[in-house]
Amino acid sequence: MSIKSFFLKQMMKMKGAPQEQIDQVVGMFEKDPELFKKIAAEAQVKMKEGKDQMTAMMEVSQKYQKELKDLM
Repeated sequence: MSIKSFFLKQMMKMKGAPQEQIDQVVGMFEKDPELFKKIAAEAQVKMKEGKDQMTAMMEVSQKYQKELKDLM
């Protein structure tokens, strides 16, 4: 497990996410960390344009929906 995966896992635990969801997200992240970097970068751009974090993440996640499904 990489240091990024470790911190992602700890953050999700602190937010109260169920262990099954944590394992799924960490597994997806470890399979394709570059995809998640791309998603985060695009979400940051949308937030700078004035969108809130939740809306920005939802819009970008929809754009990459096929890739995310393939990781599941």
